[in-house]
Amino acid sequence: MARYTGPRSKISRRFSMPVFGPSKSLDRKAYPPGQHGQRGRRKLSEYALALAEKQKLRFIYGILERQFRRYFRSAISKRGVTGDILMQLLETRLDNVVFRLGLATSRRMARQMVTHGHILVDGRRVSIASFGVREGQVIEVADKARARQMATRNIEASKLSPVPDWLTADPAGFKGTVARMPTREDLQPVVNEQLVVELYSRRV
Repeated sequence: MARYTGPRSKISRRFSMPVFGPSKSLDRKAYPPGQHGQRGRRKLSEYALALAEKQKLRFIYGILERQFRRYFRSAISKRGVTGDILMQLLETRLDNVVFRLGLATSRRMARQMVTHGHILVDGRRVSIASFGVREGQVIEVADKARARQMATRNIEASKLSPVPDWLTADPAGFKGTVARMPTREDLQPVVNEQLVVELYSRRV
């Protein structure tokens, strides 16, 4: 699947947040990238603010525009608050769940583990990073030396990152379970998803 492969530090500086994880560039250069970045940030229009929130979500979860539109269409077709449902769909992507369980130190690494066949869902190999997990499903690292060695390093490095309440982790067994579907309260408020909903409601 296509994904963003450009300079990640510039994206983090554009949004003033570690979109792809910890970024030393934010400490060194606390201003936007580009020739005129040090002049400060301009006041953005409502449209620009909404667009920026959407872009943050895309980069955080590592998805491109076409796929993001599909997620939004799926969200508006379901009963409930569209923004909450959109966030739930993104959070329950297999690559994100692998990352949240601490089996990978980043979503980028989690996606690689999935696409390389290192992850099982209910005992079956799933190599699609966008696979949506469901309540009760068990996600585990395949019983292969290379996969388990990688997971061991990742689990050790991820010890300080808490596993969200909607997941149950079993580091010793290299696996975790989806205890329940995540709610808005479970998600870190990294973006204002309502602005994203308003933006796409005019487009989709």
